Amino acid sequence: MAISSRKSRPAVVLLLLLLVIGIMFSIMAATRTWTPKLGLDLQGGMTITLTATNSTVPAESLELAKNIIQDRVNGLGVGEASVATQGDRHIVVSAPNVQRDDLVELVGATAQLAFRPVLTVAGAGVTAPPTDEDGPGLPTAPPVKNDVGEGERLDIDTVLAFQPSDADLEGFAAHECGADVVDTLDAPLFACDEEGTTKYLLGPVAISGEQLTTAASGIPSGQFAPVVTLSFDSEGSAALATLTGALVSKPEPTNMFAIVLDGVVQSAATANERIPGGQAQISGNFTEASAASLANVLKFGSLPLSFEPSQVESVSATLGGEQLRVGLIAGLIGLLIVMAYAFAYYRGLGLVVLGSLLVAALGTYSSMVLLGSAVGFTLNLPAIAGAIVAIGITADSFVIYFERIRDEIRDGRSLRSAIQTGWVKARSTIVVADMVSLLSAIVLFVLAVGSVKGFAFMLGLTTLIDLAVIFFFTHPLMQLLGRTKFYGEGHRLSGLDATHMGVSRDSLLGRRSRRTTRIAQEA
Repeated sequence: MAISSRKSRPAVVLLLLLLVIGIMFSIMAATRTWTPKLGLDLQGGMTITLTATNSTVPAESLELAKNIIQDRVNGLGVGEASVATQGDRHIVVSAPNVQRDDLVELVGATAQLAFRPVLTVAGAGVTAPPTDEDGPGLPTAPPVKNDVGEGERLDIDTVLAFQPSDADLEGFAAHECGADVVDTLDAPLFACDEEGTTKYLLGPVAISGEQLTTAASGIPSGQFAPVVTLSFDSEGSAALATLTGALVSKPEPTNMFAIVLDGVVQSAATANERIPGGQAQISGNFTEASAASLANVLKFGSLPLSFEPSQVESVSATLGGEQLRVGLIAGLIGLLIVMAYAFAYYRGLGLVVLGSLLVAALGTYSSMVLLGSAVGFTLNLPAIAGAIVAIGITADSFVIYFERIRDEIRDGRSLRSAIQTGWVKARSTIVVADMVSLLSAIVLFVLAVGSVKGFAFMLGLTTLIDLAVIFFFTHPLMQLLGRTKFYGEGHRLSGLDATHMGVSRDSLLGRRSRRTTRIAQEA
């Protein structure tokens, strides 16, 4: 039994939907946000894929590393960057509008920080071997390559009493900057400065990075060069006071302590006085950017895993803009093809298709903008592809509804009755078809990684919008148009004319001939 169209209020339903869209655009106006956030493949930027080099990668360590890298990137001032795990040993960093080499170094730095006393200093390169009077020649074996050694950190008094052996001195003399060495807490270390011009023989670790509580960069009052300020916990503060107090009375270079980050001497400071209170400064040839970068690496801690950049992709803003232009052109072409088909086959009903697609476009665009501000949704090329696919999904809904109306008319119903009964029979098919698309989008979003999630999210979003449009715009609009003379009486250009559907005009209008009526009365 058809539901009477007189009892429904299609105009009210239409106005409610348009009111919702109007509210969405009002929010956009209030927040002055008129454009969606663009992914780096559309606005340019960098994508860095880090791969853990450890033999085993616990899931909790990978998640912790992701959080630390996110803090590092945010601290560097890279806005709208995203950091996500991929698989069981990869972390992907996406930073729109960024073309910076230091970002690659920052996100992958393991940040093994240590304070070590300086035992001796020499120029870079191999030190001249001793003469026969000095003893046997120096060993020529290549340097040892290894990860950070384990070892056990010695107490501060043992560190201060440490003296290098003859083997340590010979190995240091043969050491060349750039060679890999074993970095162990309770053993001496061969290290060089960042420029690779000076090499240091350093004692065991006196203070470790775990004892550092915070780090900051800035230019102190009355000075002109940036410095990095460090603060230590109680144990680190006591060790720092003992270390600097003992070094003050020693001759150069043994009155110095080196701040070592990942085996590189960041600064070798002379202890001019005892440093109480656990406050220290790293000074040197810093720029504001390099001081901030070092402070961020130290502030946000050491990564629990070792990483190497396995893939670095850079997209210029020009290329991103060209990709966006091509994507929009592809969407416009798809839309024009759908409209051409609608007007060619359905004639006046093409206006319903046009209006419905326009409302869907407004709803989709406003949703993208608001979701960008609310949940960080970014529009990328796969998402544009999802929106283009959605044009076909919406067109399918029109075809199902229109063809069901035409079938009802051919079965003998009047046009106005066919609009309602056709809708009752078509809506279940439309819902099932959209639910299949929505389920596919959900599964793809859960299982996919990277930018493919953008396609899945947009496909799901536009499917939901299609359901809203077909229920709250297309069907109510058809009810209103069915009451007009142009559509309701089957004008030849309306797409609902009797000849086009192979029925009589009387049947279309729900009329019966007088003879048929008389026979029915006699019966």
